[in-house]
Amino acid sequence: MSNRSLLVLPGDGIGPEAMAQVQRVIKWFGEKQSVGFDLEEDLVGGAAIDAHGTPVTDATMSKAMEVDAVLLGAVGGPKWDDLDFSIKPERGLLRLRKDMELFANLRPAMCFDALADASSLKRELVAGLDIMIVRELTGGTYFGEPRGITDLPNGERRGVNTQVYDTYEIVRVARAAFELAQKRGGKLCSVEKANVMESGVLWREEVTKLAPEYPDVELSHMYADNCAMQLVRAPKQFDVIVTDNLFGDLLSDCAAMLTGSLGMLPSASLGAADETGRRKAMYEPVHGSAPDISGKGLANPIAMTLSFAMALRYSYDLPEDADRLESAVQNVLANGYRTGDIMQPDMKQVGTEEMGDAILAALNEGA
Repeated sequence: MSNRSLLVLPGDGIGPEAMAQVQRVIKWFGEKQSVGFDLEEDLVGGAAIDAHGTPVTDATMSKAMEVDAVLLGAVGGPKWDDLDFSIKPERGLLRLRKDMELFANLRPAMCFDALADASSLKRELVAGLDIMIVRELTGGTYFGEPRGITDLPNGERRGVNTQVYDTYEIVRVARAAFELAQKRGGKLCSVEKANVMESGVLWREEVTKLAPEYPDVELSHMYADNCAMQLVRAPKQFDVIVTDNLFGDLLSDCAAMLTGSLGMLPSASLGAADETGRRKAMYEPVHGSAPDISGKGLANPIAMTLSFAMALRYSYDLPEDADRLESAVQNVLANGYRTGDIMQPDMKQVGTEEMGDAILAALNEGA
């Protein structure tokens, strides 16, 4: 048995279809590279609601807390839209992030050269694009209290969500971003709304205090609305962006479309390292469950595949194997294989399984 443990949570919609192709890749690494994993599969999201009445069970959470990494597909869909907010499929995802204390969400936005023309922006703006957005994941508007909807005496209703950050939450995600910038291009842009939000003022002050500890990193600051504009005006000015939970959610999806498709982008959610250097981690594609194409064999498995590559890099310390898998994906795209979401003229359109076949073939060629 391997000492590398992995919990697979396929989820809902296209999640199981994409995950099936990644499990073929995991099997390939075990058979061809002697990189094995102790693999366990469980339910999350709507699938868990249907089976257990809750979006994630305590038993599943216990497994997630013990393994080296969690690989998650996608959650949600119209089937569960009418459920109470407290038990919607997305609450399973939020509980995983919160209970595992996964405070740093890494969302790369890379534009493969073969897909530069698939972007909604001009090729010269996106060719060679390589941005890493570090999103704070366990604080801010999504978790702040008070929250809720209340009835007012005058017959109106009020919805409240609170944006709140403590110093330690800002400092730990900022450190993660500084350290990433050190290993990349040496540039870090911190994003908030310090012009109108006190939480943004605190964010800017705390990030600025850390800068002297990282003299090899060039720190800049930008308001979130300007950052959104700059991402579509001149995206290659950025290297690493660090920002809060809400702005990170919005800006990372904006950056995703610069690359041509949400179906292309992975993400990693990391916790703090313990005394042994081990950190809890969850890897998932940026895209959602895409219920409109679920079960049709049309889903793009590349984002899920690249999420596993991030796991190889950040949880298992296997950078060469991560490079091998990323190169296989790049070669598949260069050879003209496309799922419908990234289809271009004169390319070969394939389905989910055929894309999986192509990735495995590329891995075999590069082995």
